[in-house]
Amino acid sequence: MRYFNFDTTYLTLPEILFDINDPATCSNTDTLIFNDTLAKSLNIDINLSAHPELLTGQTTFSHPFSAAYAGHQFGNFTMLGDGRQHILGEHITKDNRRFDIQLKGSGRTRYSRSGDGRASLGPMLREYIISEAMYYLNIPTTRSLAVCTTGEPVMRETILPGAILTRVAASNIRVGTFEYAIRNGADNLKLLADYTIERHYPHLSKEEDKYFKLLESVINRQAELIAKWQSVGFIHGVMNTDNMTLSGETIDYGPCAFMDYYHPYTVFSSIDVQGRYAYENQPAIGQWNLARFAETLLPVIHSDQHEAIRRATVLLDQFKALYHDHYLRIMCQKIGIEKYCDEDFHLIETLLECMEQHEMDYTNTFIHLQDINQYNEILKPLSAWIKRWEKRLQAEHTPQQLMRSTNPVVIPRNHLVEAALDDAVNGDMTTFNTLLNVLKRPFDTSHPHLFKQPGRKDRPYITYCGT
Repeated sequence: MRYFNFDTTYLTLPEILFDINDPATCSNTDTLIFNDTLAKSLNIDINLSAHPELLTGQTTFSHPFSAAYAGHQFGNFTMLGDGRQHILGEHITKDNRRFDIQLKGSGRTRYSRSGDGRASLGPMLREYIISEAMYYLNIPTTRSLAVCTTGEPVMRETILPGAILTRVAASNIRVGTFEYAIRNGADNLKLLADYTIERHYPHLSKEEDKYFKLLESVINRQAELIAKWQSVGFIHGVMNTDNMTLSGETIDYGPCAFMDYYHPYTVFSSIDVQGRYAYENQPAIGQWNLARFAETLLPVIHSDQHEAIRRATVLLDQFKALYHDHYLRIMCQKIGIEKYCDEDFHLIETLLECMEQHEMDYTNTFIHLQDINQYNEILKPLSAWIKRWEKRLQAEHTPQQLMRSTNPVVIPRNHLVEAALDDAVNGDMTTFNTLLNVLKRPFDTSHPHLFKQPGRKDRPYITYCGT
């Protein structure tokens, strides 16, 4: 019985970039949640949900492998790899789209170091619900096909139920993959770059400057991705180079969270004690990561290193302008401005400054602006700004319609996510499924009041990498 249409083109790359190995054996797997909608879009029979042995790699039809990569983690370089992940294969859809089917929490690999390779249920469900929320917010992301329980406990601070996440990605090629390849020889780097172009940017394959244009394309995708993160108050939490994909998808939902009350230096991650990956810093960290990517490509951008550096620097210097344009466009749409100009940036900045000063909820403020009369008292701190804004809107035709299509009414509120995970780990998926269904309709104004309210200001929210 086959449900996946697998290929394994990644295994044509040099063996230094992967290790072929099987997922760990589990005693009693069971499908806890299955993404029917995603399965259908991938031409996968939804009856796969009845076969956890396939979703957890207990039965395979390909050559499962773990990928090698490196990463600058909080600025420090480390050789890494999939320490608890296995790629089952590349599933090809009827329209010839290619997706990695990857397991998370599927056992030890050559890259595990001191870890046990397992995962506990809570973090796997967390990635499932947050990645699906990101998808429905129209933000490029890896997605979750299933979470299966393993029937085996995992030992952390306490004994927790084990689980495996089945993740779908355009690929798992990261900036860190290139950092790993270049440290194992320029020839390996060139082969990886050619493979990446063929897989994600095939229109560049015949270009004379294809590696230079690969860098340019990745820079643009990341500039737009991070602008989208900022527009919804999403904080990734661990923007290491091994968590930046070449496809431009958001990957790894460990210590991530969404802002409630606006503050530019919001940090949720327990390990980010210096605030390196704070909300305000994400664009600059994105550029820093891209600089590490550019360094790996220097040997193939030009034979003369000085010229290669010069050319790469030109592109990296364009990141700020690219990001600014994506950010300005989206943020102007959030306040009803379609025909935006650079002068509108000050209007956005002033709004955010007011929101910070008065500790206003980021998501709800934009929703309230769509109906000022209903929320007149709540928006009172913005009265001076609103006069400027309303004057600016006189040049727009359908500002409210634009705002409603851009501003989510609901986001994965941190306290709601935690409540759903607590119930799920204790055997009750009701709260989780209810919240998931709400997050699939983020622009629907009819959601109950419960899902629109932020958590308590006096309760700091802390996230953990978690396994």
